[in-house]
Parts: sequence; C-alpha cells; structure tokens
Amino acid sequence: MHCALWFKLVCSSGCLVVLALEAVFWDVDGTLADTEMDGHRPAFNAAFAEEGLPWIWDVPLYEQLLLIAGGRQRMAVYADQLGTPLDNAQLDRLRALKQKHYRQRCQEGAIALRPGVERLIEAFSEAGCSQWIVTSSGRSSVESLLIGLFGSSQHPFDGLITADDVRSAKPDPEPYLKALTISGCNPSSVLAIEDSQAGLEAATAAGLPCLLTPSPWEHELLARLDGEVPPAAAALLHLGETDLPARQLSGPPCPGGVVTLEYVNGLVQSSR
Repeated sequence: MHCALWFKLVCSSGCLVVLALEAVFWDVDGTLADTEMDGHRPAFNAAFAEEGLPWIWDVPLYEQLLLIAGGRQRMAVYADQLGTPLDNAQLDRLRALKQKHYRQRCQEGAIALRPGVERLIEAFSEAGCSQWIVTSSGRSSVESLLIGLFGSSQHPFDGLITADDVRSAKPDPEPYLKALTISGCNPSSVLAIEDSQAGLEAATAAGLPCLLTPSPWEHELLARLDGEVPPAAAALLHLGETDLPARQLSGPPCPGGVVTLEYVNGLVQSSR
C-alpha cells in the first residue's frame, strides 16, 4: 500500500486545515498498550518454569532488562550474565514457549490500550491517515495482541514491521526504514509514536519526527526529559483523554493535555 501523494483537508472546530500527516508509525510495547509488565514479563516467567529454569523476572529486574531490545536477545544476555549461556535451540524453544503464554494472556484480556490510543487511532482512520506497526516484537506476539485488543474484526493498521522482518532491532533505524520503503510514504509526512530511548533513536535516525509517550520504567529517559529537550517533536506521559489529561514533558504546548489529530499534524508541519 502506498500513501497518497496529495494532502487532504480535514474539518477541525469548524475550520479547514491542510493535513500534512500522511502516516503514523506506531510502536507497540509500552506505546500502543501496556504490554511489558502485564503481558511479556509473566509470559517469560511461565516459559522459564515450563522449561525448568529457576529464573523469575520481577518488576525491578525486568525494568533493567528492557534496556535490551528484543525478547530473544534479552534472554541470551541474561543467561550470559549468569554464566549459563543458552544455545540457539534453547533460545528458540524458550521464545516459542513465551509467545504461547503471551498469546494466552492477550486472549484473556490481560492487556489494555494506553490512554488516548483508541481515540487517536479512530481520528487517524477518519482522516484517511495510513497507520503502521513498527516494533521489535515478533509477528506472532503482535498479531495475538491485535486480536486481543480489537477482537476478531479487522485491526486498523495497514501493515506490520516486526522483528521477523528485519535483521537489526531498534535503536537501529532498519525497522522504520523498511516501513517507509514498503508504505511508500515520504518521511517528512510521517510521525513515529514511541515510548523508549531505543525507539526514539531509531525513528530519529530514519529521519522521522517522533512523539514520545515514555513508559514508567524508562527512568533514564524520564530523567533526561526533566532536564533537557530531547530530539523529539514532543513528549507527554501519555496521549491523554478529556478526563485524564497528560502531563507534558517537552515540545509545543498541547491544549488540555490531550493529543489530537490537529496537534500531531502541527508537529509534522513544524518538523519540515
């Protein structure tokens, strides 16, 4: 699918505005939904138990392990740190077990969208903006999550770029560069929505403006946002709702703490 090569007009508060935004590239874990602590972490622990490994990743430990992009790599590094390296067959088996338990949690409804995500997805869809998933998670996990979040109906995304589609995970820009190539979108008309330092670096290296909604476990990123302006178009704790406004950390003022289509469109325009 290719993005439109012309800008659309949308009506906002009775005014017509030129829509500079052609597409939005959504990260998944920690951005689209609260998947890490309530989804992936318990699934890892269930996989370890099933494989007979005495590993338990509690919240503080998992927050540290999240600095490593990709679940398979996370397990490999952890095993090396313990002095008990795993071979490829063991890692593949653990990854498959973890995905099985993660799918089960998705189907049980254990994972929810972050504030403002559903509202903004609907606004993008109504405006005709293309929406893509760009993530370091595996395709099976992402597809299971989308079924859990959106039911059996068609999800709103035009395409998925996952860990199975690239050789290098974020912070390498390869996932975003591949999304740009396949979608046919112009980087100057695309916004990335991310929650992590690795995601921000990947989007920036691919030439994309990035809206940050940091996850609570991104301690270093949150500390840096309090002290200086990062190379992001804007940063808020989440996307906001009328009854749950988001605290803004950087970027142009976001009226009412609620990220809207118009606000996102302005970020893209100002980044050109």
